[in-house]
Amino acid sequence: MEIPPKSPDGSEKSPQSKELLTSNTASTLCISSRSESVWTSASRSKWDIYHKPVIVVSVGAAVFLFGMVITSLSCIQIKNKDVYKMCGPAFLSLGLMLLVCGLVWIPIIRKKQKQRQKSQFLQSLKSFFFNR
Repeated sequence: MEIPPKSPDGSEKSPQSKELLTSNTASTLCISSRSESVWTSASRSKWDIYHKPVIVVSVGAAVFLFGMVITSLSCIQIKNKDVYKMCGPAFLSLGLMLLVCGLVWIPIIRKKQKQRQKSQFLQSLKSFFFNR
């Protein structure tokens, strides 16, 4: 029967398990997914706030229009008619989905901005009254 080698300090743990125990796992954790803190008061431009939903709406509108063109080609062109009939509605639905998601995203961001402004106002009131 083989005896595992002892570590230099006399403990029975293997070097690999000792490294795992002594490693600082708190530093390897991911940072919070929120990109900004409630405590920061730096104002952001409208483009910084709304650029993602605007891009999603733009791409959705472009894909939707492309789907309309492909679908209309299935009515006009005789060659490859089956391909146009299959791809046209797929692009239409994908474009409509992106368009609606982007349009719903904008009011959600507006609501979050209002809540953040209220929160900052309440924090400043609390600090004014309780830090005297």
